[in-house]
Amino acid sequence: MSSDPLSFLENRPFDALKIGDTATLQRRLRAEDIDAFAIVSGDVNPAHVDAAFAKDEMFHKVIAHGMWGGALISTVLGTQLPGPGTIYLGQSLTFLRPVGIGDHITVRVTVTEKQAETRHVTLDCVCTNAAGQDVIRGEARVIAPDHKIRRPRVAMPELVLQRQGTVYDQVLAATAALPPLPMAVVHPCDETALGAALEARALGLIEPLLIGPEARIRQVGAAAGFDLSGVEIVDAPHSHASAETAVALIRAGRASALMKGALHTDEVMAAVVAKATGLRTERRMSHVYVMDVPTYAKPLLITDAAINIAPDLETKADIVRNAIQLGHALDIAEPKVAILSAVETITPRMTSTVEAGALCKMADRGQITGGLLDGPLAFDNAVSMRAVEAKGIQSPVAGQADVLVAPDLEAGNMIAKQLMYLAGAAAAGVVLGAQVPIVLTSRADDRRTRIASTAISALLNRAGRG
Repeated sequence: MSSDPLSFLENRPFDALKIGDTATLQRRLRAEDIDAFAIVSGDVNPAHVDAAFAKDEMFHKVIAHGMWGGALISTVLGTQLPGPGTIYLGQSLTFLRPVGIGDHITVRVTVTEKQAETRHVTLDCVCTNAAGQDVIRGEARVIAPDHKIRRPRVAMPELVLQRQGTVYDQVLAATAALPPLPMAVVHPCDETALGAALEARALGLIEPLLIGPEARIRQVGAAAGFDLSGVEIVDAPHSHASAETAVALIRAGRASALMKGALHTDEVMAAVVAKATGLRTERRMSHVYVMDVPTYAKPLLITDAAINIAPDLETKADIVRNAIQLGHALDIAEPKVAILSAVETITPRMTSTVEAGALCKMADRGQITGGLLDGPLAFDNAVSMRAVEAKGIQSPVAGQADVLVAPDLEAGNMIAKQLMYLAGAAAAGVVLGAQVPIVLTSRADDRRTRIASTAISALLNRAGRG
């Protein structure tokens, strides 16, 4: 059995306690500590969690909850002095100074009184900052244990805090100065689709042009309590006609983006790709997810997970070009593009590795520009510096990719869905390569995702690219 004292908790029973006995604990306040305390306690006072609010208040910065220091005192009492078996009776605290992120705090408790008949013990408690100033002073009363206890320290689960929406908040902030984007909304004939378009309008992101059966759209709006005043509706008899009308209006210059409403993706894309009347360009269309992954420090673009089922090399080149253009629209100056496969070496029997090598050579020869390409790379080597270091990979892309290019639609879709359902990621998305950005919403998309997809379209339009 290990003799490491840090592996065990050991108490001091009442009879072993002496007046003047002390124990200490040192901690540095991190932003994560404030977040965790707020989540557990429910205390989301903006003085603790809202930097914009806090900077104009008394202390001009985010400060710790007062009881964070109180919890540290409790930690010393329950784990050191008196330690395991201690029963809390009461505590009085005076908060003297604020504790900010990065402050080093020393907690000291000292036995000041013992009552033999009840095993009651009184302890002086003080928390001091690195400057030697008291930030909390007080007194605790406990019942000390009556026998010796030495127990292995229980291994606690790792706490991983996931702050969702950070990436999308940045995307929305980037659209703040842009004028509303004229957007054709195809067949918004359910509450979700219509509500998303109207909310984007209320946020100043778009000026929607609703296309579909007018009576049905108004009926949905009335049932949901939506205000449709000032919103133009172009009547179309059914979903197919709605898609065709929307594309025609875009070609006529009435709208600069397209959003799918309550109809199948195939219906929208059939109108978009029509050779004579659609929105084709010389470039192959592809879909890009803009993933907001709480455990990844920046936006993660995944392509193609929705349009091209088994892309050949030429199509993959356009998929990469489209993703790089979206990266530029998101103000990523030189997107790091990881071409994914199962391994990081070119293996002739694995076509995806050969095509990855070819795409990188195309970039070397100037056939693909604007980004930094590397591949083949396995998923872990694309997003994890720890994996990169373990395998000794030398690459400016590996471990820090902005864009993941999947070998086919099945792989791309699975990567995106796994991040959504196992890592708490959100996935906005847009189709590029057409004359205008195309938002393909899903019934599973939440409000934030739909709004973010619309904002991404606005940024693409600002960059002059579909």
